[in-house]
Amino acid sequence: MSDDVVLVEVDERIAVVTLNRPEARNALNREMRRRLPEALGALEADDDVDVIVLTGADPAFCAGVDLKEFGSGETTSAGEGFADMGERDGGRLPFRGALPPRTKLLIGAVNGVAVTGGFEVALACDFLVASERARFADTHARVGVMPGWGLTVVLAQRIGIARAKEMSVTGNFLDAHAALDWGLVNHVVPHDELLDTCRTLARDCTSIDQRAVRRMLRTYDDASLGTAEEAWAIEDRVSRAWEGEGFDPAAIEARRKAVVERGRAQIG
Repeated sequence: MSDDVVLVEVDERIAVVTLNRPEARNALNREMRRRLPEALGALEADDDVDVIVLTGADPAFCAGVDLKEFGSGETTSAGEGFADMGERDGGRLPFRGALPPRTKLLIGAVNGVAVTGGFEVALACDFLVASERARFADTHARVGVMPGWGLTVVLAQRIGIARAKEMSVTGNFLDAHAALDWGLVNHVVPHDELLDTCRTLARDCTSIDQRAVRRMLRTYDDASLGTAEEAWAIEDRVSRAWEGEGFDPAAIEARRKAVVERGRAQIG
């Protein structure tokens, strides 16, 4: 396998990004924490890519920040924090959370353990598909650190605050099927079918007008930051602005017919 700690493969407008330190359970060393945002930023700017799938080289998705490297102090520069990801600007990171902002769909293909910082990387994806081998754990408190990439916000949104608290204060692992029951992942599939399943979902997305896809994703993200009342107002504003830009009746009719045909094929 390549020595590059982050691998990128693009095919049919779908990019597969692989965390590639299998000997270290894909722990996020300093090089990977720099390379991953760079790779995602390049794919965000690539007009030949519509959807990104993020996974890990077997046997793990990501074991979190490389504590051995961090503990040594040898590769930590002055002012660099435990959870730093990417380049700093004026002493602060240029984005919030584990991954840089984007407009394109990011699917997490969780092939093994996703622990602590690696769990936060998974939570930064728009949704997750899990191999039957996937396991999730938040061990921040057990290690003696606090999350800095949004775990206490996003995990509670995904599974509810009581279950999120349970994961954080016990450090216990959640298996793939429990994660499905709790709403943490969308699907659990056989390990060997994980990437094929994600590519199928990605192709479904690429078959839609990408301007509409990206506006829909942004609306979900904007709405998640406020109250329910604010979320209703955001959707109303987006809907009115979208209509105000003018519709092409012929294009809408063509899409409607395609939707009907696709629906017939899916429901039999």
